[in-house]
Amino acid sequence: MTRSLTLRKSEQAVEDSVRPALLLAWYDRHRRALPWRPLPGRPADPYAVWLSEIMLQQTGVKTVGPYFLKFMARWPDVTSLGRASLDDVLRMWAGLGYYSRARNLHACAAAVARDHGGVFPDSEAGLRALPGIGPYTAAAISAIAFGRRTMPVDGNIERVVSRLFAVEQPLPQAKPLIKQLAATLLGASRAGDEKSRAGDSAQALMDLGSSICTPKKPACALCPLNDDCVSRARGDQETFPRKAPKKAGALRRGAAFVVTRGEELLVRTRPEKGLLGGMTEVPTSDWVAGQDDKVALKQAPRPKGIARWHRKTGTVTHVFTHFPLELVVYTAKTAARTRAPVGMRWVPVATLADEALPNVMRKVIAHGLGL
Repeated sequence: MTRSLTLRKSEQAVEDSVRPALLLAWYDRHRRALPWRPLPGRPADPYAVWLSEIMLQQTGVKTVGPYFLKFMARWPDVTSLGRASLDDVLRMWAGLGYYSRARNLHACAAAVARDHGGVFPDSEAGLRALPGIGPYTAAAISAIAFGRRTMPVDGNIERVVSRLFAVEQPLPQAKPLIKQLAATLLGASRAGDEKSRAGDSAQALMDLGSSICTPKKPACALCPLNDDCVSRARGDQETFPRKAPKKAGALRRGAAFVVTRGEELLVRTRPEKGLLGGMTEVPTSDWVAGQDDKVALKQAPRPKGIARWHRKTGTVTHVFTHFPLELVVYTAKTAARTRAPVGMRWVPVATLADEALPNVMRKVIAHGLGL
């Protein structure tokens, strides 16, 4: 019995050493070329790693790429970004969504420039003390930018690991177990070298999940870990990761008011704290369940000269993280030189691209102006 147990432990140790080697060998041949990823053998830029990781929270690689390049061209280092105004950062971020990330991005850059001499801390603990950097992002920056022996776990890695080990526990309860199992896929560190290729191990799993171990119809025949994948052997790989049912947020309704003065549009800035904080919007009513049109119209802006509101046919719908939203759109025109109500301003329609407009407002304006 003792000999059998020793043999099983020995076999497991071999598996634990072979998997990371197979993964890194695959990564060396098939790694994705990404704007924030240096060429093989070149050191990673912590600023680029941090910027990309913040942008990639809740957002796909294809969407992030152009935004990353725009930010790097405008603010090539953390000090220049920290000196920028929040309004400029929000304008550049417009359309990327989840705008609290932009506010935290700006606050973090300012903190690194002010408190750390423009140099990012190289430990998870130091990184987590910065605005907007949670456990995953701290682990990702530590591993990718500084080679620390830690494994960040994103959605792609969750999927790969849950399939490889057939983790039956549903998410999010399974997260601690998946993180523990993912750590076994870190490449062995060289003698006396703490940094090793931890970042490459993490990025290899991310790339594997993105290109091969996809949510639907994974290309298992091409996977470097296919001979060792428990769910593949069982034939139920597409059922992983297990997920607990999500609770859908209640539908909220409201009205949006598109007011024009010639070629100008009436807008305002949302409060800095809260949903879409600091972003530009056309005036709206409250967003509540069971909104009544008459109540919503009482919350319309009151610039002089508006005789009546015209309700546009149809509605604008948008889904936020915690609730879906449905807006009816009212339009009106005012005379030249009409003053904007307190807290609002007129902006040329031609320069709306320069405003920090969230996607829901872009939809509303397009619907209201018939664009």
